[in-house]
Amino acid sequence: MSHNLNIDKLDLQIISEMMSNAEISYADLGKKLFVSGGTIHVRMKKLQELGIVKGTRLHVDLKMIGYDVIAFIGIFLEKSSLYDSVAKELRKMPEIVRLNYTTGSYSMFAEIICKDITSLRRVLHDELQKIKGIERTETFISLEESFTRTINVVE
Repeated sequence: MSHNLNIDKLDLQIISEMMSNAEISYADLGKKLFVSGGTIHVRMKKLQELGIVKGTRLHVDLKMIGYDVIAFIGIFLEKSSLYDSVAKELRKMPEIVRLNYTTGSYSMFAEIICKDITSLRRVLHDELQKIKGIERTETFISLEESFTRTINVVE
């Protein structure tokens, strides 16, 4: 796939380094990769225009600011053809941070973050269950996130 997008080893190195530390300056990254900061800037612009790089994000410990519940929701749809319309409705719910269309038991699998169990109940009972096309759900509350990581994109 990377050949179709005209991505080379330097692009992958830039992506890998920026995934590890998005705060690194282009000049410092250039020094690390033995190219100019201007080259990094041009490559990053290209990666953004191709839609490969979609911005940078601040990684926050959500528990430290009061978001204590992480849950995963398996969603059964009445018909798989309803995926697009249900996904559109789920996108409106700010507590849902990730949604996947899946194979297996569930049609969709969502990750949700809430301040507390009362908030989770509100989302599940008052919002999620009222979306047309959702047959039923199964909720799994995370007791602990053991780790999270990105993949190594440099071959």
